[in-house]
Amino acid sequence: MKELARRPDSEIDYSDIPPLTEKFWKNAVRNPFYRPVKRQVTLRIDADILEWLRQQGKGYQSRLNSLLRSAMIEQLRGKEKRA
Repeated sequence: MKELARRPDSEIDYSDIPPLTEKFWKNAVRNPFYRPVKRQVTLRIDADILEWLRQQGKGYQSRLNSLLRSAMIEQLRGKEKRA
């Protein structure tokens, strides 16, 4: 293994591996088995928003997390388009 590690990249034969294009990465999805680490926090939230989330049934904290994640992803994608 050490012998292989010392070889420069220019000596590696990539002919059996197709190149990864921008199109590939745009369609890539996060590993479906990925689970982000959860942290317990204290959060102040408007009472009407909390009530709205709770009215939808069990799992209101997960729904809140999902809404925040969607907003985060949308914002990050907007920054990518501007860059």
